[in-house]
Amino acid sequence: MFRGIREQVETIFREDPAAKSVLEVVLCYPGFHAILFHRLAHRVYRARWYALARFITQITRFFTGIEIHPGARIGRRLFIDHGMGVVIGETTEIGDDVLIYQNVTLGGTGKERGKRHPTIGNNVVIGTGAKVLGNITIGDHVKIGAGSVVVHSVPHDSTVVGIPGRVVRMRDEPYEELEHGKLPDPEAQEIEELKRRLENLETLVRHLTAEDVARTTGR
Repeated sequence: MFRGIREQVETIFREDPAAKSVLEVVLCYPGFHAILFHRLAHRVYRARWYALARFITQITRFFTGIEIHPGARIGRRLFIDHGMGVVIGETTEIGDDVLIYQNVTLGGTGKERGKRHPTIGNNVVIGTGAKVLGNITIGDHVKIGAGSVVVHSVPHDSTVVGIPGRVVRMRDEPYEELEHGKLPDPEAQEIEELKRRLENLETLVRHLTAEDVARTTGR
């Protein structure tokens, strides 16, 4: 248990440059509290004390603003940065070394039973306000941009942005960290491409002579 706490504290120092001391992390980081209490709630849930497990979850939600269903499976070194508004569903599975920002939802898409929440790989970054919905798989080393809505599985080593989420970078295109200010906008790119083609078409039309028009129309 103490090893897990120390590992969690070390993770926060590694991921958050604002962390100044162990005391600050232990007292003031809601993501730290939420994960520790989830470990307890998950053990209670696996022992089939479902009501008690949910009660622990609700108390944690009240104090942290983070709701993690006790049935969710979470790997090592998860860091929930800021954390307010994070919701993680019952059948969610999260790998190791995952970073989640505030207002993220790992949820379902309906009332189906069984596995209905996403599976998140290792070393995944999920940006602010992103929604990952349904029984889909997010591969290892995936970056999900802020505000994205992901409803389809994503391959390893990809960057996903937009609504619905689209892969804009693959493993053959090198990148470092997830920089929200530098992420490509696929919709804007498509609009720019349409504008370029329209301008080319207008230029072509302007260069047509009256004789060209007559020959084309057969008059």
